[in-house]
Amino acid sequence: MSILVVGSVAFDDVATATDSRERLLGGAATYSSCAAGRFAPTRLVAIVGDDFAEEHVELLRSQGVDLEGLERAEGKTFAWGCRYEEDMNVRTTLFTDLNVFAGFHPKLPQSYRDSELVFLANIHPDLQHEVLDQVDDPQLVVCDTMNLWIETARDSLERLLERIDVLVINDEEARMLTGERNQLRAAAQLLQRGPKWLIIKRGEYGAAMFGGKGLFIVPAYPLEEVPDPTGAGDTFAGGFVGSLAAAGRIDEAAMRRAVVHGSAMASFACESFGLDRLLSLTPEELAGRVKAFRDLSSFED
Repeated sequence: MSILVVGSVAFDDVATATDSRERLLGGAATYSSCAAGRFAPTRLVAIVGDDFAEEHVELLRSQGVDLEGLERAEGKTFAWGCRYEEDMNVRTTLFTDLNVFAGFHPKLPQSYRDSELVFLANIHPDLQHEVLDQVDDPQLVVCDTMNLWIETARDSLERLLERIDVLVINDEEARMLTGERNQLRAAAQLLQRGPKWLIIKRGEYGAAMFGGKGLFIVPAYPLEEVPDPTGAGDTFAGGFVGSLAAAGRIDEAAMRRAVVHGSAMASFACESFGLDRLLSLTPEELAGRVKAFRDLSSFED
């Protein structure tokens, strides 16, 4: 199955309580396309500036990412900076410079319009609508969003829910969308608005998928050290979509397996700053971690 990823490519400055990095290749579409490309050929639609070096282009290509849809514009690439506290659940955004991303409108090459699996990474809902207006007949549409769009583009986001199959959000965003603090009630409400499945990312507590035959919960993989959790959620989504593409089908078993694969990929993303750990990841390491996830929840009577 062919994968289409649409979202942001950026340069990230990341600081933690013990270390910092500048000008890391980041952005939601970067993490998710690199993760998806581990499983199946992936098409990327995004925009970068004239400061986006050829080495970054080649890095993305090396991860199985088709870049016909990568637009280059005059100006600087989207840049973002953050600082994590010692408790990495607490993050402060230091700056957001949209630069060329401010004028981004997704333009799908003709060769991308038959994409079977579509991941709408975290961008304005209006832009996500523009993508769906350009794809022919996708088998599955997966969508991410964030609190900013819930607050500022609620009507557009609500219309989008009627056009997608899988909504991927965190627990805070689920509460904002529904007004429900209880995840079961929040999930039931969101599933009535359009999506067939809902995945709630729960950070250090794992992920929960609602829909299909019922609730499916995967724990987070325990890590002794987390140098940088940036991009973990986007990596999860890319691994999820990539796993479905590799399976070649969309059913209950494939969906559950995809949640595990996404969780495994996200755990690797947390093991280094930026993309470093994802770039060095081997198929054997991924298979070993998927087995570890299975062992974490396996028991006998």
